[in-house]
Amino acid sequence: MATKRKIRPWRAALVAGVGALGLIAAETPGASAVTGTISEFPVTTAFSGPDKITAGPDGNLWFTEMVANKIGRVTTAGVVTEFPVTTASSGPTGITAGPDGNLWFTESFANKIGRITTAGVVTEFPVTTASSGPIGITAGPDGNLWFTEMVAGKVGRITAAGVVTEFPVTTALSGPIAITAGPDGNLWFTESLAGKVGRITTAGVVTEFPVTTASSGPIGITAGPDGTLWFTEMVAGKVGRITTAGVVTEFPVTTESS
Repeated sequence: MATKRKIRPWRAALVAGVGALGLIAAETPGASAVTGTISEFPVTTAFSGPDKITAGPDGNLWFTEMVANKIGRVTTAGVVTEFPVTTASSGPTGITAGPDGNLWFTESFANKIGRITTAGVVTEFPVTTASSGPIGITAGPDGNLWFTEMVAGKVGRITAAGVVTEFPVTTALSGPIAITAGPDGNLWFTESLAGKVGRITTAGVVTEFPVTTASSGPIGITAGPDGTLWFTEMVAGKVGRITTAGVVTEFPVTTESS
């Protein structure tokens, strides 16, 4: 009988349509609607729950398999290789390329940060706070990796040698999720439960900025080409922009009929 894997309730909604990676070609210039060709590449392990993906220093793409407990590598030709994570049922989630030439990932269920070389060698480092729920991770401007702790309501920093430091977010139970390096030399993160966007300096000083729409559910965040940060609002159905001074602007997402 096949072993059933349990998925934590706060992640269950994010596991849908698992089992393949997709690639879409560029939009056709001048088209009235978005067009393109999608190519899909099956992951070797069935129902593995591919989650986050990032470009690696080796010219390949690296992704987490939350359900299968593996890290995957896919070439631009679509050849997939999988590497098991040492701790069972660790829930690999976020992943990013590190300044040391390795890939770093969060283990949401095991409460660890993982490192994998481009040859597939995995090393794990425990997070100090128990059951903190590490989820998002990014390379910082200080040569360290920075990650969010959704359950503990903290932002963590880990050195390339595996030394972890944690910084509490001012608002309790704010649900930090995604994190990214900003154009101002700070780290910016979303607070999904508090309806805020947070900023943390490399010294660990946290500042929070409320999103205009209450209970908007900010999730993803990235640095934009315009010198601001852009984030998604899953509950409100909007995309937000925040300047490095903390000024928020929101844009409703519209749907088009085909």
